[in-house]
Amino acid sequence: MDPVSTSPTAPVAFLKGHGTENDFVIVPDPDNAIDLPPHVVAALCDRRAGIGGDGLLHVVRSAAHPEARAMAGEAEWFMDYRNADGSVAEMCGNGVRVFARYLQRAGHVTAGDLAVATRGGVKWAHLAKSATGGASATSTDSATGAEDGGITVRMGRAVLPDDGVTVAVGGREWPARNVNMGNPHAVAFVEELAHAGDLFSEPPVSPASVYPDGVNVEFVVDRGPRHVAMRVHERGSGETRSCGTGACAVAVAAARRDGTDPAVTGAPVTYTVDLPGGRLVITEHPDGEIEMTGPAVIVAEGYVDPVWLETAFATRPEARSNG
Repeated sequence: MDPVSTSPTAPVAFLKGHGTENDFVIVPDPDNAIDLPPHVVAALCDRRAGIGGDGLLHVVRSAAHPEARAMAGEAEWFMDYRNADGSVAEMCGNGVRVFARYLQRAGHVTAGDLAVATRGGVKWAHLAKSATGGASATSTDSATGAEDGGITVRMGRAVLPDDGVTVAVGGREWPARNVNMGNPHAVAFVEELAHAGDLFSEPPVSPASVYPDGVNVEFVVDRGPRHVAMRVHERGSGETRSCGTGACAVAVAAARRDGTDPAVTGAPVTYTVDLPGGRLVITEHPDGEIEMTGPAVIVAEGYVDPVWLETAFATRPEARSNG
C-alpha cells in the first residue's frame, strides 16, 4: 500500500519560474519537511486547476535529503525534480538554471559558481554578475543570455550507447541517436518540425527495451551552420516549450553527425539551439564537458491556498491532463 500522506499544517510558499518557457513550480523546503506525493505534484502542475508547470523544483538542502546526503560536501542544495505527472526525474537542465536563479533571489547565493546536487550528479552553474535575480532578469533577444543575467550550467558529459533506435510518427520513421545526459534521449533529425506531429503522447521508439523507464524524444531540423531548431516530447510532461538536457543531447548528436566531435578534433564546438520557448547555446569541450547557457526568470511568488492543498492531498485522480 502507498504510505499515507498528510497535508502540511503551515502555509506552503511557492514561486513560478521559467527557462526559455520551460516552466516550473518552485517549492522552497530547506529542511525537507514538506511531503510531496506524486498526485499532489501533479495537482500543483495542472495548468487548469493548479498553478501550472512542466515540472516542480523542490528546493532542499542536500544534507536533509536521503538521496543527496552523499553530495552534501560538494553541493549545499539539492534539486529534487519532479515531472508534471508527479514522477521523479534524474535531471532537468532548464530546471537547474531556474533553481539557481531562485537561490540567488532568496539570498542563498550571489553571482559566481554554484554547485547543485541532482539525481544525475552534481551540476555547476555560473550566475552572471549582471543578473538582478528578480522578474526583470530576462534575455529574450540574446544568443546566450549573458547580457541580461543568463546562467551557464556545466552539464557533465554525454553517454552515447551504441543501441540503434528508431522513432516513428504518423507512418514515418527516422533513425535516432541514443544520448544520455543523466536522463535518456532519442534524437531524430527530420526535414520539418511538423513531422513530429502533435506530441501529445510519447512518440513510439523501438526497440522499447532500450528505454525501460521511458525517454525524452527530440525532433531536429537544421537552420544553418552549427545552428539547429528542435521540438521535444519530455517524458512525464508531454511537449514542452524547451528542454535543457534535450538541447545538449541534440548538440552532441549534431556534432557526431557533422564530424565535429571535440574528442576527435581537439577543439570545442558550439551549437545554437532554437526551441519554441527561446534559444540555448551549447558548447562541448574536448574533455567531453558540456556547457549550456540561457536565461532563467522568476515571474511570481505566493502561498498555496491551504484548503486547496488539503483537497489535493485527499484526492487521488486516476489521471490528470496537463495540456
